[in-house]
Amino acid sequence: MNRKHYPSDVSHEEWEFVMPYLTLMTPAAPQRKHEMREVFNALRWLVRSGAPWRYLPGDFPPWEAVYQQTQRWINAQVFEAIAHDLRALLRQTQGRNPQPSATIFDSRTLQSTPESGHRAGCNGHKKQRGTKIHAAVDTLGHLLALCVTPANENDRTQVEALCDAVQEVTGHTVQVAFVDAGYSGTEPEKEAGVYDVRLEVVKSPEAMRGFVLLPKRWVVERSFAWATRFRRLAKDYERLPETVKALHLLAFVCLMLTNLFH
Repeated sequence: MNRKHYPSDVSHEEWEFVMPYLTLMTPAAPQRKHEMREVFNALRWLVRSGAPWRYLPGDFPPWEAVYQQTQRWINAQVFEAIAHDLRALLRQTQGRNPQPSATIFDSRTLQSTPESGHRAGCNGHKKQRGTKIHAAVDTLGHLLALCVTPANENDRTQVEALCDAVQEVTGHTVQVAFVDAGYSGTEPEKEAGVYDVRLEVVKSPEAMRGFVLLPKRWVVERSFAWATRFRRLAKDYERLPETVKALHLLAFVCLMLTNLFH
């Protein structure tokens, strides 16, 4: 298919890697009307540009086909599988063990939109109504796990879910989680201990003025900054929290593919 080339298009090397994960049926299946690579390119363009589904350029497959295939990928958890294997490969290329022994927890709040307003909450500390993204990354900044809640959910309440998810994807190799003061307390420590994870609070200096780079914690902040390059993730434009999670995973998949092949 001859069409305009977009910067978000997957390269040949990247496509060879992700194709086995994305192909949920045989290439000769009669249901297939559009090239899978073009559908994936359309989804990457949408997440990178921040455009609505119906605003996909006409040289991509119809938005309905892209949306339906995206939902199939979400239900099959293919983005989780790709992210898991990419993270292990990238760690090995840097001389690390495939699975980490440490993680970093943090959260960011996405402002709600008319599409997501029905499930939004109010973050009183940041005076913002929207959705909170709770993330766990390894010490290189690669995504391990992610939870999506209303913005009024306290960070402490997600310690159990994050520890459970992190140990599941790593095979129970994580021993310590670096966190900020929002995760302190006996209850979060007890919940993390159930999964053999020790919470280590990295505190800000008492006399801190302006920006200070905090050990370990800066890594997850950098990961959130990477995610903001994908304009679809600048606000919560999705009706379903599952879609919010999947598009964040896709963004990190795109970043890790770039790191691996370029």
